[in-house]
Amino acid sequence: MRHARLLVIAAATVPLLALAQQDFSKVEVKTTPLCGGTHLLSGAGGNVVASVGDEGVFIIDDQFAPLTGKILGALAKLSDKPLRFVLNTHWHGDHTGGNENLGKAGSVIVAHDNVRKRMGAGQMLRGDKVPPAARNALPVVTFASDLSLHLNGDDVRVWHVAHAHTDGDALVKFEKANVLHMGDIYFNGLYPFIDAESGGSIGGFLAAIDRGLALSDADTVVVPGHGPVSNRSELAAYGAMLKDYRDRIAALKREGKSLKDVIALKPTAATDEQLGKAFIKPAELVTAIYKTL
Repeated sequence: MRHARLLVIAAATVPLLALAQQDFSKVEVKTTPLCGGTHLLSGAGGNVVASVGDEGVFIIDDQFAPLTGKILGALAKLSDKPLRFVLNTHWHGDHTGGNENLGKAGSVIVAHDNVRKRMGAGQMLRGDKVPPAARNALPVVTFASDLSLHLNGDDVRVWHVAHAHTDGDALVKFEKANVLHMGDIYFNGLYPFIDAESGGSIGGFLAAIDRGLALSDADTVVVPGHGPVSNRSELAAYGAMLKDYRDRIAALKREGKSLKDVIALKPTAATDEQLGKAFIKPAELVTAIYKTL
């Protein structure tokens, strides 16, 4: 898990499109058992959770296209059954990059309605243009609010959380295994990325964390989109930190302070050393909160 954490945090320091063009030949996809037939797959990009059993294999997210072979190789060590379903927690390429390869191979891609819309139309992401995805990369099963899958003896519940990290985020809970995948609603050990260009907002982000807390208990295995596996207590602390920063920045904005003024006041200073040196720097977090209040 320490190796996985360092790899994920190192990857998170690079812009997504630059990361998508890196040399993946040295990336190792590692598997870690969780609970009830579920496993964590860590490599480069978002955390993948796999369910394996007699009825086939189901994964949440699929990282980058060049890693598809390594992901399939890791899954083959867990099960000789086919990969039936892939569920995307949102549209970003570090979570959907393998869609085209897996879609062509016969896996059913599932996601929120807005994931298909954004992937199909192409987007701007942190100043970079993301072209429309290939047809085989698009989700073929979409949902508006919630969805259930029943596979490998478990009931998998999926809920849309609105205008959070993006406008197409999903939380995924394996009810019997008691494993909750938060997608990029939770960056464990990192400041979060609130993608306002894709409909994200600090209010929706905090509401999504609250939804995750309501779906979990003290024994729930909480899987973040990036960073090491976590738990409800750590997720609650993460949410409390962001609420505090939201409230501080909102108060400064009500006082009439400009975004430049607020950044200069460093309202997130208490955790900048710990969380602010990776993908999202303190000024970018403050900017996202300020602009989406």
